[in-house]
Amino acid sequence: MMHASLPALALAAVLTAAAPCALAQTTDAAATAAPAATVDPEAVAALHRMGAYLGTLQNFEITAETSRELMLGADQKFDLDGVTTYRVRRPDRLFVENNTSRKQRQFIYDGQHFTVYAPTRSYYATVDAPPTIGELLDVAAEQYGVELPLEDLFHWGDPANLPQDFESAVHLGTAMVDGVQTDQYLFRQPELDWQIWIQQGSEPLPRKISIVDRTDPTLPKYTATLGWNTNAAFDARTFAFAPDADDQAIQFRSE
Repeated sequence: MMHASLPALALAAVLTAAAPCALAQTTDAAATAAPAATVDPEAVAALHRMGAYLGTLQNFEITAETSRELMLGADQKFDLDGVTTYRVRRPDRLFVENNTSRKQRQFIYDGQHFTVYAPTRSYYATVDAPPTIGELLDVAAEQYGVELPLEDLFHWGDPANLPQDFESAVHLGTAMVDGVQTDQYLFRQPELDWQIWIQQGSEPLPRKISIVDRTDPTLPKYTATLGWNTNAAFDARTFAFAPDADDQAIQFRSE
């Protein structure tokens, strides 16, 4: 799953808060008896079930309420909140809009071209694109340094792309996320600590993701709460980009 850095809300693609009492109970338990590092096979299996289910989704929409910790000076953190919307029609249509109080970006893919658009600044850049979303994500990251917010959600759809280098994997219990009953899991990899809340039942959707970057001494955290429409309908205009008269084309910078 997770890349070495926090999801770059530059995308990412592969895309909720647990009840306070559940979090308090987890914290109290950890404070009294921190378990030895272990990899629970059931926690890993839950990821694989989730990934397999994500791979079956064809037309879907995600609304993610996000929060990213940033530094003010040397020793003070603040939160930058935002909303990221995904509209997806597999295998070759994608629209992503990322909004925070500081930046607005749109990412549009129509099966032939990929555009990054900054509507508040009236700039856009368009390049030729490969024929599938998965290939697009790889090209965007490797050639142009563009990672879509929560792009791991797309990589997870292929079980081969799920993480393998766990130092620990634990099922913490159950929690309600926006009225949905979930199982909460905690994972550690060499550079990341992350939690995921997976919906119970026949639709194991990720409902919340929380990531801590262990490579940064300030341990910044990124959190996303995910709302899903797994049977969305889109028309062709959803994935078409038409610049306004005042918009100015610029070039992608290659990596």
